Amino acid sequence: MPAVLRTIAIVEDRGAHLIGTLLEQRYRVDASLARGGMSAVYRGLDTRLDRPVAIKVMDQRFADDRSFVERFEREARSAAKIHHPNVVAVHDQGVDSSASGQQLVFLVMELVNGGTLRDLVMDRGALGVPLACNVFEPVLSALAAAHGAGLIHRDVKPENVLIGRQRAGQEGAPTVVKVGDFGLVRAVSSAGTTNSSVILGTVAYLSPEQVTTGAATARGDVYSAGIVLYEMLTGRPPYTGDTALSVAYRHVNDDVPPPSATVPEIPKELDDLVLRATSRDPAARPADGAAFLAELRQVRSELGIGTVHVPVPGHATDEPAWPAEHEDLDRLLESPQERTDQMPVVAGATAIGRPAGGSGTVGPQGTRSMLRVELGQAVSTPPVPDDVPPRAAPRQRPRRRPWLWAIIGVLVLALAGTGIWWFAAGRWTEVPQLAGRDSFAAEQAVTDAKLTPKINRVRHNTAPANTVINTTPPGGESALRGDEVILTVSAGMPVVPGARPGAPVPEVEALIRAVELDPMRGDQVYDSAVPKGAVVRVDPQPGTQLPIGARVSLVLSKGPEPKPIPPVAGKTRDEAFKALQAAGFEPYDLPQEFSDEVDGGQVIRTSPTGGTKIDSDGNRRVGVVVNNAITVPDVKGMRVADAQKTLADAGLTAQVRHVFVQTDGSQVVSQDPSSESKVAKGTTITLLALP
Repeated sequence: MPAVLRTIAIVEDRGAHLIGTLLEQRYRVDASLARGGMSAVYRGLDTRLDRPVAIKVMDQRFADDRSFVERFEREARSAAKIHHPNVVAVHDQGVDSSASGQQLVFLVMELVNGGTLRDLVMDRGALGVPLACNVFEPVLSALAAAHGAGLIHRDVKPENVLIGRQRAGQEGAPTVVKVGDFGLVRAVSSAGTTNSSVILGTVAYLSPEQVTTGAATARGDVYSAGIVLYEMLTGRPPYTGDTALSVAYRHVNDDVPPPSATVPEIPKELDDLVLRATSRDPAARPADGAAFLAELRQVRSELGIGTVHVPVPGHATDEPAWPAEHEDLDRLLESPQERTDQMPVVAGATAIGRPAGGSGTVGPQGTRSMLRVELGQAVSTPPVPDDVPPRAAPRQRPRRRPWLWAIIGVLVLALAGTGIWWFAAGRWTEVPQLAGRDSFAAEQAVTDAKLTPKINRVRHNTAPANTVINTTPPGGESALRGDEVILTVSAGMPVVPGARPGAPVPEVEALIRAVELDPMRGDQVYDSAVPKGAVVRVDPQPGTQLPIGARVSLVLSKGPEPKPIPPVAGKTRDEAFKALQAAGFEPYDLPQEFSDEVDGGQVIRTSPTGGTKIDSDGNRRVGVVVNNAITVPDVKGMRVADAQKTLADAGLTAQVRHVFVQTDGSQVVSQDPSSESKVAKGTTITLLALP
């Protein structure tokens, strides 16, 4: 029998015989929930504490590997250290020796009543911005707690996000979002192999460095979480393909597209957040889950995204949910050739226990192991469903016992006593004192008090963000079980929003008022790129925390800086007109004037004068005054008649004074004004003549 088929037979046989088993004389195995290549998950009961639990029993192959058992115990202890309302709690781990001598390695965890994020996305498609943010914030809160404890998840995906009601079977009960399987992937990755060329993870959510080097870091979890956010916003992961290898190749070589390319109404701020988290450069991503959570809360604050109800997938109330199993671990324990040949069979084997007619996830989405060198090879194996959905165990009809009626009588008396207690005092509970506590811990405390929490976020100058300011009803008061308790939670001090250069003033003022700050119009500056009257920047700069009601100045544009009129005095009229037109002005002629400072025909001045600065929207017309002066010609030595004609041709008048007697041959011996003098047109030139 092939190894994988033999494994299937062993898993099925073992699962059938485990029902009713008491592990370590404490944990009773009641019903099968899910099975996969590495383990089986059961609904069970902690008989010592009388509480329902989920029991994950590892495959016998791992139980026989001492290095795996040691690693499994270390990782289970690490995961158990995370005490957070959004992390599936790890209660215990152990190794039970059966009568046949086999060892059963098991993990005892919190039982979540509901479904997975995968179920929610398959039911609804794109979740919409408010719902996606309200699901994603507790996911990041869980990752922040894990990263703070030094634990890397390595396999963040929708199947590992559980959504259920905090009180099973009660419609309308508060919904809780939890992340499971912390540390398990890391433990499995060490079992039976030390080959660094093996990739372990879910290809649709693998970070590029996990594919290329196998490095698993907090920034790798951030990348996977960013892909999960993309899928919630769009209803599908960014990369799909016929094979797991083709999808992994896309993560290494392509940039994740913005979600708005698929759903145009997604805001740019969420686009930018997804692109930062899924950058192929790890250094460009948020450092860890806490940094990612802070950025998400900042975006929620900027967009005004409030708290919305998170629906339980399929409206389930009592059926526990569990993540899909880790797949293809036979390939992890076998030779590379066997892994390549048997991959389709193993993937199919992990689908044991899928309900008839159930809609499994299509495509390479389950946790897989593959060789890194296979990325460059052409792989044509068709994909098979990867994930293992929860499967309810068949209910057995109890047989009647002769003492059944006695038990019924005792139960009736107990119910009667309980009813009296309930109506007298049992239906009342006390509102816990929560001021100053973290909002997530406060929600859990309200839930533990059998009340329904409702978050009301307000800005506060002194209370740190995400801490409870007060409650309604106040702490210490009595309330009916199930009543709503309003938690007034601090959103922190207002933060100055960003303003794009060129934005209209009303738009920026609305953004500032939305964060409870007071906008005011401040200085005006010249800016060639921003239209006059639009916003150049805000002061203080975006991101600055201010008290509620503090003023934020809007620096407005006066348009391009004014241009000076070029100086054209001394130029000819044509030269002056060309220079003014080149500077963007409109020259025109003013009446000519006389000046003895420049030659006739040259420009005396302009109106406005040269050097005057004109606004871009001001009057661009510039008047030009040309000199009408005449340069007196030299007529000395000429006969009087010739001198008179020369002066007349120049527009001047001659006045002759004769010395002694006037003759036809008299010559000019002097003139006033002298030659080369500049005079107005029509000026009289006095000539002195001798016979």
